[in-house]
Amino acid sequence: MMTSPLRIALIGAGAMGRQHAGYIANEPNAQLVAIADPFSDALATELGVTHFNDHLDMLDNVRPEAVIIANPNDLHVDTALDCMSYGIPVLLEKPVASSREGAERLLNAQRQYDTPVLVGHHRRHNPVTMRTKEVIDSGQLGRLATITAMWQTCKPTEYFEADWRQQRGAGVVLINLVHDLDLMRHLCGEISALQASTNNALRGYEVEDSAAILLEFENGALGTLVGSDAVVSPWGWDQNINEVPLYAKHLDQGCYYLAGTQAALTVPQMRLWQYAGPHHWGHNLNEQTLAVADGSAQQNQLRHFIQVASGKTLPLVSIQDAVRTMIVIDAIEEAAASRCTTHDPWLIYTPCLPEQVAKLSTIQCRRE
Repeated sequence: MMTSPLRIALIGAGAMGRQHAGYIANEPNAQLVAIADPFSDALATELGVTHFNDHLDMLDNVRPEAVIIANPNDLHVDTALDCMSYGIPVLLEKPVASSREGAERLLNAQRQYDTPVLVGHHRRHNPVTMRTKEVIDSGQLGRLATITAMWQTCKPTEYFEADWRQQRGAGVVLINLVHDLDLMRHLCGEISALQASTNNALRGYEVEDSAAILLEFENGALGTLVGSDAVVSPWGWDQNINEVPLYAKHLDQGCYYLAGTQAALTVPQMRLWQYAGPHHWGHNLNEQTLAVADGSAQQNQLRHFIQVASGKTLPLVSIQDAVRTMIVIDAIEEAAASRCTTHDPWLIYTPCLPEQVAKLSTIQCRRE
């Protein structure tokens, strides 16, 4: 039986909003019915949909069945709270919040309203991510011992012409490595402790341009994440996988290397390495490339959101889940500033409720 497309409204008509509009246009089970943006009606005019300056006016007059929020980061929480109060399912672009206070407000609202919210960590919807998760969970790698991750590239000088990109909070950790940290949590489990070093030596701005992070996972695995936005490098998710057209591609290079007691895996190329006989460093490893389904991460995310908004499934990335990644970012900043190991019991997976968020303000450090 045919069903009508889900009537989706878009809040925010900037670069991310335009991307979402394109994915909706390519999805037969979704229909863009209105756009709210106080700064421009250009996208609405171009697409021939109704434009509103105020998103509350749009919610009152259009009554969409779902909303995608892609407005500026500091407006995410208030806009999401408005939509949740109307009972309208939300796809909320990352970051889920700009502060712990905002995160606490969202967590409180989720307890108050029975409104589904999917947070837009779109990499989790990439077929490569899905296949990697399958390999780990199946035990094919054996006991996971280490993950080595890299995100390194060179942002052009003009990128920093906007003053806010030179200031605290806009560095490579929060802007870029947050995606890798979210994927590492998704693939390897919750993070129980970490150490971190950051510096701004390459550009000299207030904000960091390089970071090295050592992670301990609850399951005993160890991880490293090294990132910089001021170096010559072909290594990083955006360069090594055909996901976002903006970046130059080096598709033959890997950016995640996972090693376990039975096998190793290079991601995103999905090269699996195993011994044919006894496990011995004097023996060569056999290599095979694992098959991965076709599909776009963003298009998959939209299709998942349609299922979430229709009440057919739970969000792959919930508010609680996204807040945990935010907590890891805060712990990295604290560890880098204090030059000590961060042992935060709240980094370990727990149902993250508002009263727990308050306890995160004190991070337990032990000088090594």
